[in-house]
Amino acid sequence: MSTYYYSRISGWGMYAPERVLTNAELAAMVDTSDEWIRSRTGISERRIAAANETTVDMSLPAARAAIARAGITPADLDLIILATSSPDYVCPPASSLLQDRLGAGKIGAFTLVAGCSGFVYGLAVAAQFVQTGMLRHVLVVGAEKVSYAVDWEDRNTNVLFGDGAGAVVVSRSDTPGGLQSMVLGSDGADWDALIVPGIGSAQSITHEGLDRKDHKLKMDGKRVFKFATRAMTDAVVQMVSNAGLSMADIDWLLPHQANDRIIDLALRRLGFPREKTVINLDRYGNTSAASVPLALCEALDDGRIQPGDTLCMIAFGAGLTYAGCVWEWQPERVSEEPILISNWPVPESLQSAAQQVRSGMWRMQVQARAKASDAAMAVMLPLYAFRKGVKKRLGR
Repeated sequence: MSTYYYSRISGWGMYAPERVLTNAELAAMVDTSDEWIRSRTGISERRIAAANETTVDMSLPAARAAIARAGITPADLDLIILATSSPDYVCPPASSLLQDRLGAGKIGAFTLVAGCSGFVYGLAVAAQFVQTGMLRHVLVVGAEKVSYAVDWEDRNTNVLFGDGAGAVVVSRSDTPGGLQSMVLGSDGADWDALIVPGIGSAQSITHEGLDRKDHKLKMDGKRVFKFATRAMTDAVVQMVSNAGLSMADIDWLLPHQANDRIIDLALRRLGFPREKTVINLDRYGNTSAASVPLALCEALDDGRIQPGDTLCMIAFGAGLTYAGCVWEWQPERVSEEPILISNWPVPESLQSAAQQVRSGMWRMQVQARAKASDAAMAVMLPLYAFRKGVKKRLGR
C-alpha cells in the first residue's frame, strides 16, 4: 500500500555579515541621498560581506543553526540544496563545499540557480522528497554575496542589494501541515532584464568586457518592476486558490524583499494588510535568494509565527523567475508515521462548495484591483515623464 508523509520545517537559522552599509555612506559614493533611497525602495541599510567572506562562509553558520534547531546532526541529513546566484566558484558547485564543511557525509548536494526565487524553489523540491518518503531530512539554504557583482558607481543597483544567508531543515512528519500548494514559474522572454553578462559561456572574459563592467550586475528596473508586481499577484492568487483558501485564511505573507513599492502595490492588489506582512528590507536590502529565509527566520525568532499559522511565501528574480508556496506551520516536535493514501485527510475547506465560491469571488476582486491599478499607472506615467522633462529643461 502506498504511503505519504507531510513536510515540516523542523529547524531554521540565519546569518548576516557584520558590516552595515547605510544610505548616508552610499550618498558619499554616488549622487543620491538617504531620503531618495528610502522613498523609492524602503531601504535604510544593508549588510555587506567582508572581502574574504564567501557565500559558503555565510551559509555555514545558518545551516548549523538550522540543524541544531531541528535536533539532528549533519550526519542525519539526506540531501543539501543550496540556492544561490553568487557561488564561491563557477566550478565546483558551492553545495559540495558546504556539504564537506558541514561534515554531512557523502550525501547528495546540488546548487539551485533560480535568482531571487531560488530558496522557494528549493523548499518546494525538498518537500517533494520528504512527502514521498524518499528522504527524512533535507537542508535548504538561500545564500548570496550579491555585493561582489554590484557596480558601486551605478545608483540603479548599488542602493538595492545586500548579503546574507538563511537555512531550514525540511523533515517528514505525519502531523497535518507543511506544504499545502506551490507555484513555480519562469518567463525567459525577459532574460536580460537582470543579468551579469560577462561571466559564462555566452561571453568570454576579456579586457574590453571588464572595461564595460560586463562582470557586474545590470538591471532594467522598469521591466523588473512590471514583471514583479504582476507575477507576485498572479502567483499568490493561484497558490492560495489551489490550497482551497483565500487571503483571509493567510496569517502571514512573506514576500521577496526587493523594493517596498513592489510589496505595497502587490498588497493593495491582493487586499492584504501590511501588518500581516513580514518586511525587513529596511535593514537588509535585497539579499536575493537569502531574502525569504531571512524574513522567515526573524518572524520565527521573534514569535510572530505560531503553530497552526498559514504562511504564504512568494519570490521573484532573474530569469525572470517566480516561486511561491502556502505552508501550514506545525509544532516543533511531531511524529513520523506514514499515512495511507486511501486514508489521506482532505482539508475541510476543499470539501466545502461555499469555500470554493469564496475563493472565486476573492480572485475576481484581486483581478479588478489589478486592472484598476494598471489603468491608474497608464494615466500617471505620462504625467511623471512630462514632469521629469520640465525639471530637466529648467536645470533642476
